[in-house]
Amino acid sequence: MSKSNNIMSLRGVTLWCVWLCLLEVSVGTVRKYKFDVQYMYGEPDCVEQVVIGINGHFPGPTITAEEGDTLHIILTNKLFTEGTVLHWHGIRQYGTPWADGTASISQCAIAPGESFHYRFTVDRAGTYFYHGHYGLQRTAGLYGFLIVDLAKGKKEAFGYDGEFNLLLSDWWHKTTREQELGLSSIPFRWVNEPQSLLMNGRGQYNCSMAANVMNTSLPQCKFRGNEKCAPQIFYVHPNKTYRIRIASTTSLASLNLAIGNHKLVVVEADGNYVKPFTVDDMDIYSGETYSVLVTTNQDPNNNYWISIGVRGRKPNTPQGLTILNYKTNPATVFPTSPPPITPQWDDYNHSKTFTYKIFSLKGTEKPPKYYDRRLLLLNTQNLVRGYTKWAINNVSLALPSTPYLGSIKFNFNGSFDTKNPPNTFSEDYDIYNPPLNPNANTGSGVYMFQLNQVVDVILQNANVMKGKGSEIHPWHLHGHDFWVLGYGDGRFEEGDERKFNLKNPPLRNNVVVFPYGWTALRFRADNPGVWPFHCHIEPHLFMGMGVIFAEALLNVKRIPSEALACGLLRNMSITKKHN
Repeated sequence: MSKSNNIMSLRGVTLWCVWLCLLEVSVGTVRKYKFDVQYMYGEPDCVEQVVIGINGHFPGPTITAEEGDTLHIILTNKLFTEGTVLHWHGIRQYGTPWADGTASISQCAIAPGESFHYRFTVDRAGTYFYHGHYGLQRTAGLYGFLIVDLAKGKKEAFGYDGEFNLLLSDWWHKTTREQELGLSSIPFRWVNEPQSLLMNGRGQYNCSMAANVMNTSLPQCKFRGNEKCAPQIFYVHPNKTYRIRIASTTSLASLNLAIGNHKLVVVEADGNYVKPFTVDDMDIYSGETYSVLVTTNQDPNNNYWISIGVRGRKPNTPQGLTILNYKTNPATVFPTSPPPITPQWDDYNHSKTFTYKIFSLKGTEKPPKYYDRRLLLLNTQNLVRGYTKWAINNVSLALPSTPYLGSIKFNFNGSFDTKNPPNTFSEDYDIYNPPLNPNANTGSGVYMFQLNQVVDVILQNANVMKGKGSEIHPWHLHGHDFWVLGYGDGRFEEGDERKFNLKNPPLRNNVVVFPYGWTALRFRADNPGVWPFHCHIEPHLFMGMGVIFAEALLNVKRIPSEALACGLLRNMSITKKHN
């Protein structure tokens, strides 16, 4: 339901409270990190490859902080011929939109040999990660964990005896330069499925740890113990409860996670508490983070498989495996049972059953009852001048050379398309049998919001070109959390609004839209800045599957000059104070 009256003054109070809370927590510790981003040789899946690492490590170092701390990361680009940035995934960047780490949006790409200082406050505890946001650099290995603990004296909503971090990713033997070229070519060359799945940067190609206990053509992996691809074992004591923090940095794959004979209790999603619920396995989409509790109440004389497998795409990639080792046993003893079976790749009912169980924990902020503006965003696959693209409402995103943050803040004309992008799509559009969309084009327009506007977004999925079905798309919003109001099958209709959950919808910054379905979300535009909203599948974003939101740029203060020294702003001095 929409209301046309002016934005209530209560929303101004809400924003004032947010800034006040940030002021209260900003007295925390300043934690300084120096990151050198560089190419290096690695063996993520036992095959030597060039990876992007940080300080000689792949994955990058884990950043740890407490709620209210300020992080100061000095990033030096030691890549030879390309720019880079780091995005702090899930950190809302209140007051520091220039630190979001998005090339052409919040900042200029950091040139080879140059350094950039990221300074921002982590205002909320939770499980987060960081990753490259330039080209396909995340695919090449530029990622790591960012863990924010509660401030001293505060208690979690759940108890546990220990914790582990589990970073999930997919891995190709084809270089990202070759992948980028294929995605930008006529004829189009898809990246195809990954060769391996990695857990904490480790996987196995052309062998299986479980070959002796399952039906597979792969030989048994044999490790000496010092290999860079040897699995990272999770060591546990019997009859304890462990928190496993999970983040998916995958470039393409949606994954299913299971631990043999153990239940998973989901307690956190995207940095927000959720109403705890218990599952045997869980689907995890690119960009999502979770915390689950695992109680080690099984036979202490055995070890158990931790497995991940591909969902949502017909897999040509073997399961990724590691071991939950009860310390009553040697870690070298492999489980005697086969790994958990990954659900059928196209069993979407299994996926929906998990997703539909996620509700906010009691006490979580509830969404506004009404919205001020609604966007209906249809994602389609299109041909644009012969190139295969993904588009939103027939517009495929093409980022400008001048960062939006500077262009809009300083009123620079000509740097991006000032024509308003479409708020909706044709009423007679058939999502099951779509046309070839001959009117699709590239664009760089921006959805402009007033400060504190309540915005509804309906993501609508459709068929891909040539009748090849519909795909899962996980979407990520920068600078905000949103309430997930509901999901549905088919095309969204006005009557579907009655299905919205306004009682206890989860707060997320990632959301999935299922094949031939829709997903509804609501957020408050309370964070001055420019923020991308995009599919988190790396090749899809590279092909244009995203939009740009901007809000209240007049309220943005103190942008570092080095953030915007490129494009049309290259010769402009912004060291002077600006409003």
